[in-house]
Amino acid sequence: MIAASELILNEDGSIYHLNLKPDEIADTIITVGDQVRVAEVSKYFDKIHLKKACREFHTHTGELDGKMLSVISTGIGTDNIDIVFNELDALVNIDFETKEIKKVKKELKFIRIGTSGCLQKDIPLDSFLFSKAAVGLDALAAYYQDFKQSESFDFNWQAFLGEHGLKLPFSYFVEADKTLHHHFLGDHHNGLTLTCPGFYGPQGRSLRLKSKLTGLLEIINQFSLEGIRPANFEMETAGIYLLSKLLGHKAVSCNVLLANRITGEFSKQPKQAVQRLIEHCLSKINNL
Repeated sequence: MIAASELILNEDGSIYHLNLKPDEIADTIITVGDQVRVAEVSKYFDKIHLKKACREFHTHTGELDGKMLSVISTGIGTDNIDIVFNELDALVNIDFETKEIKKVKKELKFIRIGTSGCLQKDIPLDSFLFSKAAVGLDALAAYYQDFKQSESFDFNWQAFLGEHGLKLPFSYFVEADKTLHHHFLGDHHNGLTLTCPGFYGPQGRSLRLKSKLTGLLEIINQFSLEGIRPANFEMETAGIYLLSKLLGHKAVSCNVLLANRITGEFSKQPKQAVQRLIEHCLSKINNL
């Protein structure tokens, strides 16, 4: 039995942070960072059966062309991803009455719809990028016993950084679900995503505080993994891929590139670009 201090439930039987009950989520779940974007996704649903909100975690569950979908906001960062994905898994794979892990596990499909900054000069603003894999610079993987680092990648990554005089904290590598990635990719951009533990210093940005990562963008731009280039910075994908893999779920991260860190440009129509990505992803989800 899982202790009450580990599996925390509210008085109404909902899980602590998300305020959701086991029958209130679909097997296909769209994640967005911004809670406002939840309604921007669910407005396309034919029916909305549930709307719930707790802190930054807003959830809508409904139907699109007869398919049950949930969309949930995670907030920013892999610390929030750790909460959201553990609790979503608990909703389907732990019996809330007995507090026991179920013998037969349910597999969920996660589709992240997010925004990020591009690391390649030749990829236009407002393009779609589907993350083949992610490098986590946030160290989340260091806290889970079941994670096994790819030794070949770790060697190549650390050796590459060392050759350029750059030392970063613990990092980990994890891939998207191959089937989902192929389904969403089409003729859009493919790449390696770098998931950072912050927006400014950890991504080499300097406002009043100067980042230690001088030359980070130029160095990263020279790296490739089996021909796949680092394509974008963001703050969630590696955590999503990590926890999905460890918990037996499938995940893909779909990004619209609103900034180009190499050219210094930012999208002139960010809301419209995000809307196009939402529409693209929903059209693909319907065919899963």
